[in-house]
Amino acid sequence: MNIIDLHCDALMKLQEAKGSLRFADAKELDTNKNRLQAGQVRVQCFAIFIEPEIKGDQKFQVALEQIDYFFKEVLGRNPDMVHIKEWSDFDRLKLGQIGAMLTLEGVDAIGNDLAKLHILYQLGVRSVGLTWNQANLAADGAGEPRGGGLTLFGKEIVEFNNQHQILTDVSHLSDKGIWDVIELAKYPIASHSNARALCEHPRNLTDEQAKAMFARGGLVHVVYNPPFIKESGEVNISDLVKHIDHFCSLGGVKQIGLGSDFDGISTFVKELEDASKSQNLINELLKHFKEEEVRGFSYENFLNHRPGIGS
Repeated sequence: MNIIDLHCDALMKLQEAKGSLRFADAKELDTNKNRLQAGQVRVQCFAIFIEPEIKGDQKFQVALEQIDYFFKEVLGRNPDMVHIKEWSDFDRLKLGQIGAMLTLEGVDAIGNDLAKLHILYQLGVRSVGLTWNQANLAADGAGEPRGGGLTLFGKEIVEFNNQHQILTDVSHLSDKGIWDVIELAKYPIASHSNARALCEHPRNLTDEQAKAMFARGGLVHVVYNPPFIKESGEVNISDLVKHIDHFCSLGGVKQIGLGSDFDGISTFVKELEDASKSQNLINELLKHFKEEEVRGFSYENFLNHRPGIGS
């Protein structure tokens, strides 16, 4: 069954390796092309993520370097990887092709300059998360004790996203920031978050947040990171399925998707250690849900709710 995966950090690994990794088959990449093909991942979203310790005046350059690796290494050396630049491009993928879409995980790289965000949009970024776990000029993250919401600049970014049909990603935001996005964004999404009711972690969504996301037509894509699935002990695929089942109980059966966080996590769900194992999750889901529902989680829900198509 085809899969649309909303989040991985392969570009960070490619950029940090300075050209020593081949996207096609590097064993260091959980989402290398061979593994995506083996797992039937039809579309992989590639996050631009800048490590917090990078100096402020260097962050935009690092973002551009990651995009350069996206064009040269991911797309340039692999003709079967196809750049998704418009929401209609999903419908034009041919058999054997894998779609690749750029996303931005935190707007630290643009400082306070919306023109830089427009440049990233022109280069293909179609989903924007306002921050990572810390605070920046746009918002507080899930790890910021202050717990503030969006700043005026953050709200300007959401309006920019609304005008350009860009997804606004609530994963990594503070609780107040999540509520601000739900109120303001035309296209809210959680690209890689689970249910806080099942695993008490600030990166996960409360039931109230998830229900509000669903009410706004937003999508919630579950993440494969063990600390966000279960508070202790070995984590199995069945533990991840419980989060999907919980979101379904909140009314989200047609708005749930997948966001692995591969290449950004250091521990793994058993039998779901890289993209090649993705069908193990599909097979487990088929034991608990109707096939049409699993197709939804896998790819159809996203296609039905992308900007310009769904609600």
